[in-house]
Amino acid sequence: LMNEAAEHLMEYIDFTSFSKLHTDVKTNNCRITHARWEREGSQWVFTITADRFLRNMVRAIVGTLVEVGRHKITVEQFCEIIEKKDRCKAGTSMPGNALFLWDVTYPYRIE
Repeated sequence: LMNEAAEHLMEYIDFTSFSKLHTDVKTNNCRITHARWEREGSQWVFTITADRFLRNMVRAIVGTLVEVGRHKITVEQFCEIIEKKDRCKAGTSMPGNALFLWDVTYPYRIE
C-alpha cells in the first residue's frame, strides 16, 4: 500500500501539504521522479528523487506513507491530503536521524 500511495507522488507538483509552515520559499512546487519502498534485510528503505525538496518534505511524506501502511488512511485519502495543500492534514513527520542525502546531480545543460 505504501508503494501504491508513493506512485501517486509523481502525479503532483504542489507539495504544500508536506512542507514546513512559514518558510521563506516562493513556491512549494517540486517534481518527484521516483518514490519507492524496498525491503533490505529487516529494514524498510524509502528512496525518493526530485528536482528539489522543501524543508521537512521527505520526513512528512514518509510519516504519511507509514499511516497508509498501518491502514490509518487509504491511498485515496493520501492523494486528498496532497490536493488539500494543508500541512495540518498530513501525518506526523518522521525523525530525521535516519534521513540521508545520497546524491546531488545537475542537468548537463541548464536552460
